[in-house]
Amino acid sequence: MTSPIVAAVQAAERGEMKQAEAVLSVAPDDVEDLLHAQMAGDSPAHAVAHGVAASPGAASGRVCLTADAVLDAEDEGTLAVFVRPFTTPADEAAMSAAAAIITAKGGMASHAAVIARGWGIPAVVGVETLAVDDVAGVAQLGEAELREGELITVDGSQGAIMLGACEVGRAETPDELFKLLGWADELRGGRLAVRANADDVRSARLALEFGATGVGLCRTEHMFLGERLPLLQRAITDGGRAALVALADAQTEELAGLLEVMDGFPVTVRLLDPPLHEFLPDHPELAEENPMLGVRGARLGVLRPELYRAQAAAVAEAAARRVAAGGDPWVQVMVPLVVGGPELAHVRAAVAGELAGAESRLGGRAIPVGAMIETPRAALAAAEIAADADFLSVGTNDLTQMTFGFSRDDIEAKIMGPYIDHGLLEANPFEMLDTAGVGRLLADAVAAARAARPGIEIGVCGEHGGDPASIAFLAGAGVDHVSCSPHRVPAARLAAAQAIAARAVAGAA
Repeated sequence: MTSPIVAAVQAAERGEMKQAEAVLSVAPDDVEDLLHAQMAGDSPAHAVAHGVAASPGAASGRVCLTADAVLDAEDEGTLAVFVRPFTTPADEAAMSAAAAIITAKGGMASHAAVIARGWGIPAVVGVETLAVDDVAGVAQLGEAELREGELITVDGSQGAIMLGACEVGRAETPDELFKLLGWADELRGGRLAVRANADDVRSARLALEFGATGVGLCRTEHMFLGERLPLLQRAITDGGRAALVALADAQTEELAGLLEVMDGFPVTVRLLDPPLHEFLPDHPELAEENPMLGVRGARLGVLRPELYRAQAAAVAEAAARRVAAGGDPWVQVMVPLVVGGPELAHVRAAVAGELAGAESRLGGRAIPVGAMIETPRAALAAAEIAADADFLSVGTNDLTQMTFGFSRDDIEAKIMGPYIDHGLLEANPFEMLDTAGVGRLLADAVAAARAARPGIEIGVCGEHGGDPASIAFLAGAGVDHVSCSPHRVPAARLAAAQAIAARAVAGAA
């Protein structure tokens, strides 16, 4: 069966429609379908369990209940499905090697979901009927008992799990897709740019292949995963000079590679925002009753300014090395989870020396410092924050969580289905931007920031930046760019073009 994308491009090439008409005739979901392997049959019909469809695509493999089991399967050349109660940064070496991921807890913005989408790995999270006993080597999935090594199939597009190895098709990306996306970029005319969330060289390369024009969010805590996780843990718990130097050296190395890949494109480096329960689970003295609202982001920078200073020095050094190598780095530093202008100014002052010290090595170019708008208070105080920011980026994952009072790790599996079934919510707000509440905060924040500081660059770096319906709203809100997981960039490029075209038509009417 011919893809709608192939049919539209061929029709345009035959002169049966204009290129712009071809762009408008294709649904962004058709782009998603081409980029991910799909089930050959109707998977939900014989699924033994369902959960949140956290990352699209489908895969079969053997059940692996521990990270070591996944890595052993990789060594043997066997596809593995990583099955866990939940995932943490310590699991990411295994996650990157897995063919698919299943977790008992979590939602669209949980650790497992965000990492899986970034790497293009099918994932189903928030499977309430799943219980994992990795000591006994068995997992209970509803009435079915899964033993390590048994075959299982995951449909991340439908949120379905099947026993055994089901037939899975292959992902195919025809040349017509990239031709259509090129036409979409022309139709967009440089407005509403599409960047990618990328934390390493691999993700950055993939983002460029899919047509991203920069990195809108580089989460520096994600540079300290697997073997590097102890570096971050020591820097936070010890804080001595040796620990901070090791942290900065590792970040400099990683950023230098990322800036090389993204040479000439903007790269927004977010300072540390590590939820302590995820990154330091073995340090009970740092445990918090509500860690997602605890010592995170700018709060960590206020309490431990030496951490942010070490990071700023690493950013400056990586950029300077790139310049010395003949490159053209466009790096900027972003302070996460701010709640007001004085807080941003305080953190900015703490890192200013490290950033300014590199200007001579950067040809006199200053490194911009901006803020993430991801708390309701920050959205309401956007004008105040803009006064001390060179740019703003709205983090819609946390803004949604805090505006609704919904835990992004827990709410989707338990509450979302009944709320949608009863008509209490039109859609999952972690998947599609809630325009009445979160969207209103966002739009008002954009307007207030621009009134206070005309021309300030404002982007969106939550996963809503890859959702077509959300992109249509964001175009109307006047943001300059969206940023999403690399695998969502192609669909976002198409959706952005369609949103800009729709606004042009509405304006002409």
